[in-house]
Amino acid sequence: MAKGIDVLMITHRRPDYVRRSLPALLASADENTRVWLWHNGDDTQTLEIVQSYYNHPAVYATHHSEVNAGIRVPTNWMWENSDGDYVSKVDDDCIVDPNWIRDLRALQESASDIGVVASWRFYAEDFEPSTAMMKVQRLPNGRRIMRNHWVQGSGYLAKREALVAAGPLRDKESFPDWCLRVAREGYRNGWAFPFIHEEHMDDPRSPYTIFSSQEKFDQFRPLHAKLVGIRALPMWTLEQHKEALTVQGAPLYIYDYFRLPRRLWLRSKSLQRRLKSRWPLRSLISKSHE
Repeated sequence: MAKGIDVLMITHRRPDYVRRSLPALLASADENTRVWLWHNGDDTQTLEIVQSYYNHPAVYATHHSEVNAGIRVPTNWMWENSDGDYVSKVDDDCIVDPNWIRDLRALQESASDIGVVASWRFYAEDFEPSTAMMKVQRLPNGRRIMRNHWVQGSGYLAKREALVAAGPLRDKESFPDWCLRVAREGYRNGWAFPFIHEEHMDDPRSPYTIFSSQEKFDQFRPLHAKLVGIRALPMWTLEQHKEALTVQGAPLYIYDYFRLPRRLWLRSKSLQRRLKSRWPLRSLISKSHE
């Protein structure tokens, strides 16, 4: 019997995205999947779209926070109140592959030490085989994983045992940093390989993006862009490519991240030298935060 999965979607003020992302998530849910919906804030248009799916058979629980509670609070709410063998979250700006649940579950069941596996949100131009293939491992049943100690916080599947071992998200902790704690507990994390694509609509290269102009980007600037200080739309496009290259080249030696927290390692001179010397668009990448 397939193991149960609890999936959270947090929505905010992206009605154009939610019209695509929520139906795609619900269509991908099988009989063993329960979808939890949390809406942040008072954007009427987005809320009405979400509420129109409250009676969908895959929807298990709903919550409306009148204030923007962010990501940590709703994520821990679902984690703590669910009992599925696996937990997941899909962002409201992401369109999942129809078979992502089936394929990630199969990868999870390949080995007991798989902690968090995810869909891949980047494009063919972002793949650097000379670096990435060194991190691809074959599992006992023949399936493969491109290992990395962290993945993005959407389109992932995490074992309940890994959640119990690492505990909930801590105050001001990002999901990738939580994944790093899972890795420190001895679990292997990464992306299914060959990749399972997740369409990230906040990537300006996506055909469904709302970022058709700098004005739109100013109006709906993503949280990650705010955190890293990106204000120009071309630099946000470049950031997507840079993120893909970074995770493909990140070391698997776990003690590298004991010496420096992940967020400091990402800013380290050694990483910047590696980006500058080995990867495409290096001259642009070096200027992306000037």
